[in-house]
This record gives sequence, C-alpha cells and structure tokens, in this order.
Amino acid sequence: MSIIIMILLIGLLILVHELGHLGAALLFKVKVDKFGIGLPIGPTLWEKKVGNITLIVHAFLFGGYVSFPDDDKDSDLPQNSPDRLMNKPVWQRAIIFSAGVIANVICAYLLVLLTAAMWHNMPSGKFDIYVNDIVAPKEASVWNSGLQKGDKILQINGTDVNTKYGINLYAMYSASYDGKTKEEIVQKNYEYLKNINPAFKQNEIIPEGLIVKLPEQIEKEGKIILSKNVLNAIELFKPEEVKLSEVQIQLRDKIKGKNFIETDGTYSLNDLAYALSDGQKPMYIKVLRDGKTVDLKPVYSDKDGLIGITLNRKEILIPVTSIKSAFTTSYNYLYNETKSMLIVLKQLFTGKIPLKNMHGVVLITKMGGDIISSEGIFYGILLTAVISMNLAILNILPIPALDGGHLLFLLIEKIQGKPVDEEVSNKIMMVFFSLLILLLIFVLLNDIYVLVKPLFIK
Repeated sequence: MSIIIMILLIGLLILVHELGHLGAALLFKVKVDKFGIGLPIGPTLWEKKVGNITLIVHAFLFGGYVSFPDDDKDSDLPQNSPDRLMNKPVWQRAIIFSAGVIANVICAYLLVLLTAAMWHNMPSGKFDIYVNDIVAPKEASVWNSGLQKGDKILQINGTDVNTKYGINLYAMYSASYDGKTKEEIVQKNYEYLKNINPAFKQNEIIPEGLIVKLPEQIEKEGKIILSKNVLNAIELFKPEEVKLSEVQIQLRDKIKGKNFIETDGTYSLNDLAYALSDGQKPMYIKVLRDGKTVDLKPVYSDKDGLIGITLNRKEILIPVTSIKSAFTTSYNYLYNETKSMLIVLKQLFTGKIPLKNMHGVVLITKMGGDIISSEGIFYGILLTAVISMNLAILNILPIPALDGGHLLFLLIEKIQGKPVDEEVSNKIMMVFFSLLILLLIFVLLNDIYVLVKPLFIK
C-alpha cells in the first residue's frame, strides 16, 4: 500500500509538470494537439479526445509531454496561424517552456507547507543518537572503550555526529585493514625497515629463507575527519590513499604481531612497508552520560566497517506554532534540501559521484514506500516535495530534449534575431532525446540491480 501511495505521489508530480505547460499554452492561446502521460514508446494504455485535445496515457510512464501542431508536419493548421507556438513572441514561448518547472517548484512548496500545517512539525535533519545495545564480539575494542547502553553520542574525532547515518559513515570509512593506506605512512615505515635491514634495496625481491626484522614502532594510520557534506550523505569521502596489492595484503596478515619474518622470495622491503602501513584507524568518541560529557578510549571498527553497536535515533523536530512559522519552516526546509540536491548534481557532473550511484523512479518508489511504512505519510509527502524540486532542477538544465534545452534555443534566437534552423534543431533534439532514453534505461537497470542484488547475497 505504501508503494502504491508513493507511485500516486510521483504520478502527481508528472501530471503537475505537464499541466503547467498546458495551462501556459492555453493562457497564450496556443493550439494543443495532445496531452500525454508517459513517453510515446511502446503501446498506448488509454486515449480519449476532450475538446480539441487528445489525452493519452502510454505504457512507458517515465515522463510526459504536451504536443503542439508545430510538432506535426502533417498538421492542417496554416504555418502563419497565430495559434501556432512558433508564431508567439519569444517571452511567451519562454513562459510556456518553463511553466512545468515553475509548477513543480510551486507544488514542492505547497506539499511542504501542507505537511507543516497538518503535522505541526518539520524535520530538522538532525538527530539525537543513543546507544541501544552493544552486540560486538567480546574481543572487539568497543568493550574496552567505556561505551555504555544509553549513552548519547555527541562527537567522533572532534566532529558533531547529529546526522542520521553519521556514525555509520565514520565506522565504514574507518574500517580496519581495508587494503588502503597513505603514501607518506608507507615512506616512513620503509625508513624504519631500512634502518634495521640495511642490506636490502627498496624494490629488490628478497631471496627465500632470509630473516627480515620488523620495527618495534611503526607509523600508524590516523583518525579520519568527515566533512559536513559527507556526514549528510551528499558527497562521497575520497581520501588520498593507495591500494595494496594482493601480495601486500597477504603479507599484512602474515606479519601481524611479529617481530621478524622469514622470506619466501615473493616480496620486497617496499612490499613490507605497505603491509605494515595498513592497520586500524582510531575513532575518538565523546558521549553524554548523566548530564556529563565523557571521552572514551579509542574504538576501532572491523574490516567490514562495523563497531558492533545498535543505535536509537530520534530526529529533532522543529515545532510549527503559527501560520508565519509554517511558511518560514517550509521555506527553510525546501531551501536546504534544494541546496543539497545542487551539491549532488555538481558531484555527478564532475565525476566525484560515479554514474552507478545514479538512481531513478523505480528505486525512489521503493524507498519512498519504505519511508512511508516506517516513518509515516508526512515523510512520504516531504520526499515527494524533494522529488518535485529535483524534477524542476533537472528539467531546467540547458540540455536539448529538456525544457532548459528549449529555453537555450530561444536565447540563441533572441541573440541572433532569428530562430535556429528547424532541421538542425530537430536533429539535435532527436540525438539528445535518444541519449535521454538510453540514460533512463541505464538508470532503470541500475535500480533493478540494486533491488535484486540482496536476493543473491548469502
């Protein structure tokens, strides 16, 4: 039921977007031939003519469109007709092309405002996080850290961790023996090795059967610091580290706790330096207990990035106490979410977030359904508002086949004093439309992969 509700909410956004285009077109007396939900790919589910407009629902539901006589070469409407879109002033066409985006922005704000008015609260995005239980193996460092059930976690490594998954991210990025380390650590450990094993060159494969001394004191990996964007899960953490080879990883596991090693003729002193440099990253945790702050002994997550605790998260809600506060909290919420989306979009375009992390309506629907089930309908409505803003931002990008692409051609027309050649613009639109369809298919397959992957993991 939650997924059905989410599908309906997302369907509402597509409808609102296309109604924005339709309303603006009718306002400026532009003839509209078709109003379509979905893209004209595959079979048509439903079709009906209402007045002069044909309403269509396509099987490929990811999108929508408003079709004008200008799009149909066989249209009976004369080329010089004032009812044609192409014969309207540039400013009117600009409003028509941007009306879907404007409708989505208005819809997003109204959904947030509706939530504020009905719920009398607004999520702050900040959480009070408490230790629910310690479930780690008895040898885990968390047992010796001083952490107790009921502790409120305030900071890790000097950073406030009041986001929903901040602690999980710190544990994940602080994974022990993760097969990566920093070059400067390797260099220092090589110097320690060289001082007590001067007979061997850096990259020389040491002959089998010899004894290599290991330094008593080595340079260890330090604590990591995560930025606000990383803790809010809108940016990936990419430390400047190098990966160990398979030989170096095997060597790392072999020399743990030893003072020397007998060589087997497969590695160099440099390999040993790498092996010594991949270890544990400490997490210095500060908690609130009985009204007092307590600094714990270092905690080390395991190789899977787990500490071994369960958490109780309580989101801090902003109370909505008046009509004025409803409008201001709604604006602030949407502003912060939009800012986060723009950061993520920048990360995608710059390659800092890989395309495999791009997801679409299928996964969003599943996640939205889960959110409605676990958090309630208000969180589902707020997610819908965020998706509406996301739809607006993506559509306004100056990419042909999107609303922003049409606005780009209008800008060129305004600058050069005449429209872009129709044949050229149609070819450009067709190329980018095809690329858009390929991207949609890629995102769809990516969503399906994420959803079915857990079924094949034991």
